[in-house]
Amino acid sequence: MTGTNGTTGTTDTNASTSTPTPTTAPVIVVGAGPTGLLLAGDLATAGVPVTLVEKRPHRISNLSRAFVLHARALEQLDARGLADGLEAVGRPLDRLQLFGRLGVDLTDLPSRFRHVLVLPQYEVEEVLERRAVEAGVDFRYETEVTGLAQDGDGVTVEVRGPGGRAESLRGVYVVGADGMRSEVREAIGVPFPGRSVIRSVVLADVRLAERPGTLLTVNAVRDAFAFLAPFGDGYYRVIGWRRGHEVSDREPLDLDEVREITRLALGRDYGMHDARWMSRFHSDERQAPAYRVGRVFLAGDAAHVHTPAGGQGMNTGLQDAANLGWKLAQVVSGHAPEALLDTYQAERHPVGRSVLRSSGGIIRLAMAHRPWTLALRAALVTVLDRVGPARRRAAGRITGIGYRYAAPRGSHPLVGTRVPDVALAGGGRLYEALRGGRFVLIAPRSHDVGPDRAARLTAARWASDRRTAVLVRPDGHVAWAADSADPAAIESALAAHVG
Repeated sequence: MTGTNGTTGTTDTNASTSTPTPTTAPVIVVGAGPTGLLLAGDLATAGVPVTLVEKRPHRISNLSRAFVLHARALEQLDARGLADGLEAVGRPLDRLQLFGRLGVDLTDLPSRFRHVLVLPQYEVEEVLERRAVEAGVDFRYETEVTGLAQDGDGVTVEVRGPGGRAESLRGVYVVGADGMRSEVREAIGVPFPGRSVIRSVVLADVRLAERPGTLLTVNAVRDAFAFLAPFGDGYYRVIGWRRGHEVSDREPLDLDEVREITRLALGRDYGMHDARWMSRFHSDERQAPAYRVGRVFLAGDAAHVHTPAGGQGMNTGLQDAANLGWKLAQVVSGHAPEALLDTYQAERHPVGRSVLRSSGGIIRLAMAHRPWTLALRAALVTVLDRVGPARRRAAGRITGIGYRYAAPRGSHPLVGTRVPDVALAGGGRLYEALRGGRFVLIAPRSHDVGPDRAARLTAARWASDRRTAVLVRPDGHVAWAADSADPAAIESALAAHVG
């Protein structure tokens, strides 16, 4: 493993032995999934040149596993002006059904988005890619990382591009958002401990002769579970599992097996036909112990993977990107010390660990078949139905809005908390003011931003008579707060956080 000033990496013995001048960019992002696209777009929007490396050809695949956007991810997209467009093409669902009688009511979420938005991952990727292109991100498709070495000044990434052409890329920082089998994570020597939770899960994209009665259809019985979600183009994604039939991911899969599992779990197969794609996979729970090694960071599935239960995977990766992007922009632009980047690990690693636990708990309860686990499942259903605080806590964890980040000792109680989309004087709202990657100062009276901070800070007033002064970070969490709007204290906070 590499320290801040050490070196690490693999070498590609088939690469050219010549040493051309490396192509440079302040930040290199590896992986053009939702996490990498959001991060690269944020950096470019903030004026930081960024190169995005992706080993796949340039196309948006419809073979994605993610099908929902939760409230916190929608808030992050709203802060980038993207949520309303996605809301127009997706379908809202105000109750997230996990299995059987276990579901989470979302109608009282303290958010503008009191629902999950059902839409396939490729719709999200298309919007994020368009934003990244418009912001000026340098895309390198069909380009694979073959080695990586870092030193005190930056990181050199060896890549193999189209036609096998070898090239060196040089960045001040590198972010690996390249999935579960991350080449970046391997290159910096970070382990990925964990285990397979469930094997031989079947996936299929099919047409249905009968339309399901609910937008998302999910259920679990003692020996099987199944999930149906619409693509919106006439096809449905089926995810299913049957106890006692754990075979290799390479074992052939036919539509009859998918139908059988679905009938067992849902009671009917809805007349499945015309499968355009079928596969098997196994679901792991893994988390990297370090999200940062020197100048290299891990985000999304490169940092953590878990079961699809609760639909938290893509959402957690988007929030990783939202947390890291503004910090990199501040440091690269010289407005914050490099120590700010250490807070990425401190804030996001505990969230990743919590998501592993919650999604793992859901899938284990769905697979329950022993008497004591069935009794536990029944008890949990009762608690969530009848106990308001427990229900709100579960909804906050699954949707992402329930997390707060640790604050320094002696900080105001609001520091680290997520700020909802509060109304601002003049008819605006917070998440509109956050657009462009800005900090937002909310106070009872106006504060002069100054020309040197105007591109990074918006000053606003409460629409209410609230007296607190709050500095909101670009990711929607509180950086600083005070119970009075003392101008000198505000200016000191701005100097410390905005630069």
